[in-house]
Amino acid sequence: MITKRENMFFLSGKGFSYIIRISPEGYILHDYFGAPVSPLPYGEDSRGWYCFQAEGSDGACVDELRTEYPCYGHTDLGSPAVMASRQPVLKYKSHEIVPGKPALKGLPSALPDGAETLVITAADEVIGVEVRLFYSVYQDQGVLCRHAEITNLADAPLTLDRAYSASLAFPGADYEEMHFAGSWGRERRPVSNSLVQGVYRIGNARGGSGHQMNPFVILKEKGAGEEHGGCFGFMLVYSGDHMTEIEVDQRGRTRVHQGINPFGFEKTLVKGETFTAPECLLAYGDGLGALSRSLHDFIRERICRGPWSRRERPILINNWEATYMDFNEEKLLSIASLAAELGIELFVLDDGWFGKRDNDRSSLGDWVVNRSKIPSGISGLAEKVNALGLKFGLWFEPEMVSPDSDLYRAHPDWAVRAERGPALVRSQLVLDLTRPEVREYVINAVNSALDSANIEYVKWDMNRYITDMPRKGFNYEYTLGLYEVMDAITSSHPNVLFEGCSGGGGRFDAGILCYMPQIWTSDDTDPLERLYIQYGTSFGYPPSTMGSHVTESPNQHTGRRPSMETRGAVSMSCNFGYELDITKLDEADREAVKRQTALCRELRGLVAFGDFYRLLDPFSDGVGGWMSVSKDKSRAFVFVMRALFRPNSAPMRLRLKGLDPAARYSVGGESFMGDMLMNRGIAVSFPFGDGASVSMILEKIEGSAE
Repeated sequence: MITKRENMFFLSGKGFSYIIRISPEGYILHDYFGAPVSPLPYGEDSRGWYCFQAEGSDGACVDELRTEYPCYGHTDLGSPAVMASRQPVLKYKSHEIVPGKPALKGLPSALPDGAETLVITAADEVIGVEVRLFYSVYQDQGVLCRHAEITNLADAPLTLDRAYSASLAFPGADYEEMHFAGSWGRERRPVSNSLVQGVYRIGNARGGSGHQMNPFVILKEKGAGEEHGGCFGFMLVYSGDHMTEIEVDQRGRTRVHQGINPFGFEKTLVKGETFTAPECLLAYGDGLGALSRSLHDFIRERICRGPWSRRERPILINNWEATYMDFNEEKLLSIASLAAELGIELFVLDDGWFGKRDNDRSSLGDWVVNRSKIPSGISGLAEKVNALGLKFGLWFEPEMVSPDSDLYRAHPDWAVRAERGPALVRSQLVLDLTRPEVREYVINAVNSALDSANIEYVKWDMNRYITDMPRKGFNYEYTLGLYEVMDAITSSHPNVLFEGCSGGGGRFDAGILCYMPQIWTSDDTDPLERLYIQYGTSFGYPPSTMGSHVTESPNQHTGRRPSMETRGAVSMSCNFGYELDITKLDEADREAVKRQTALCRELRGLVAFGDFYRLLDPFSDGVGGWMSVSKDKSRAFVFVMRALFRPNSAPMRLRLKGLDPAARYSVGGESFMGDMLMNRGIAVSFPFGDGASVSMILEKIEGSAE
C-alpha cells in the first residue's frame, strides 16, 4: 500500500515499511526502512552539525542529507548513485501512484499482478536531466522493487559512467555486511564483515553474475542471527556485471547502492533517450530466516513465471557422467529403460548430440543432430523415450561457437573479439549477442530444434566467461541481447521446463529465474560440498530454484565415496535427479534409487513450496541442517549432515523450527508436541563415517492442535 501525507510517502508490504520524505529544498530523502510503522507524519530530524557551510540557491548541504538517489559534486561528496558527463543535482519534480507495475524495457522484472507503484520524477533543469525513481510494493509480499530511469533532455549527449538501480541510506553504521562469495565448485559461501568507515565493493566484472560474487547482499544489525535482528536484503534482477557498494562516511552513516558494475560500463544518451537500470529487490526481515522466507516466496510467486513455476518438477536422469560424449542410441535407451523401472520421470540428453561433437573441440553452434550417433534423430529418440513412459529433455549451449564448426567457418565475425582476435577458453568462443543477426540465428536454431521433437525440458548451459571486452558498455549490451534471446525462445515454448546453467552455478541470479524457474546450483555434486553450497544459496534463493543430482561415487571432483543414501538425502532438498550410469549399479543401489524416487514424489511439493528454515550452520558448527515446513504446518522434512564423524560422541539434540507449537507430530513411529520439538529438540544419532546424514519426515496428527 502506498499513501502520501504532507511531504511524506509511506510504502508498506508484508512485514515492512518504507518512508520517503521531500525536504523543504526539494531533495528526495530516505527516511525509514524496516519493521512496520504507522503512516503518520512527524517532525523533521535535526540535521546536526554541518561539516562545511553551503552557500547556494537553497543553502542546503546535501552531504548531510540521506538522499534516495545521491549525486556527486554539488555539496555531496559521498559515493553517488549516478555519475555522468554532466553531473546532475536532483530535486523533486512530480509523482504519481499507479496500479500494477510498469515493465522494464529490455530487462526482466517481477510480475505486476498485485503491485502498486510510486513513481517519483526528479530533475535538474539546469543541465537537462530527468530521473524517474520507481517503487513497487505488494500487499501480500515482503519485497519492495526499485529501479531508476535516466533521460537526457538536453541537445548535447549525456554519457553515463555509473547508474545504479537503487540506493539506500541508513542513519548509523552498527551493521555487518554479508555477501556470497566463491568460485567454480564452491559457489555462494556466506562471508560477513563488520562495517567501519570506508567503501566496500562487492561485485563481479567477469561477463556475468558469476561464481565469485553473487548479486545478493545482506546488511544486518550487529548480533542479528537466524531468528532475530534487523536484516536488509539487496538482490539485483540482472545477469551481467554487477556491484553492491557500501559506504560508511565520516559521521558514521551507511549508504548502500546496487546495480550494474560501473567498471567497464558506459552509456551515451542522445536528446530524448532513456536508460533503464535493472530492477533491485529490497527485503527486510527480523532475522536472517525471515528475510530468506520473504525472498523465497517472492521469487517463487513474482520472479519465476509460466506453468512450471508452480508445478512439482520431474525426477530426471542426465546421461553426462554416464557416457560423456561417447554414446549411441542403444546406450541412451538402455539408461532410459532402466530409469523408467526405477521411478525416474525425465531423460535428459546432454552434450554431444549435434554436429560432429565427439569432444569439446568442435560443433558448438551447429544445432543439427548427429545421426551417426542417433540414427532416428532427436524426434525418433524422443518418441522411443516417451514410449518408455519418460519425458525427454535436451542440452544446449546457445551462446557459444566452436572454431571448428560450420557456423564459425561461415561467420567468423560473429564471435566476440577484441582488436587482437578472440581468446579461446575450453576450445570455444562466445557469440556476439549484441548483433541482431546473431540473436536471430540463435533464436531460429534453438526454436527449430525444439519444434522438431517432443522436448519437454531444456538445460541451457554457458561454460565460459566473456574474456574479450571489445568496448566499454559491451557487457551491458550483451546481457540485453541474452535476455532478448531467452525471452523469444522461452515464450515460444511456454510448456518446456528450462533449467539455467553456467559452468554450474556461475549465473545463479534473479534475472535468469525470470526465464528459467530452476538453475543448476553447482557442478560440484559431492554431497558434503553441496551441504555448504545449498546452505549458502538458501539465504536468497528458494529450494525450488536449485538443481541437485545424485552422481557417481567416488565423486569426480573430490574423490570422496559417499553412500547412495547420503547422496540422495542432500539432493532431495532441491529439484532432484541423477547423473550417473544406473546400468552399472548393483542391486542394493538400484533398490535405494527406487526408494529415493518414491520418497521424492512424496516430498517434492513440500520441499519446493514450503517454508525453509536453516537449523545448523555447517561453516561454524561442522554440522549443517535445514527443514521445509508446509504452509499449513501439517508436514515437515528435516535434513542434517555431519562433516566429520566424532567417535564416542553423544547424540545431538536438534531443535526444529516453524512447527505448530500446539500440535502433535509423528516422527519415526513416535509422537512429540510441536513446542517440545522446537524448544527441547529431538535426539539425532549419526551413522558411522564422515559426511553421514539423517533425514526425518514429520506428520501432524489429526485433531492434535488445541
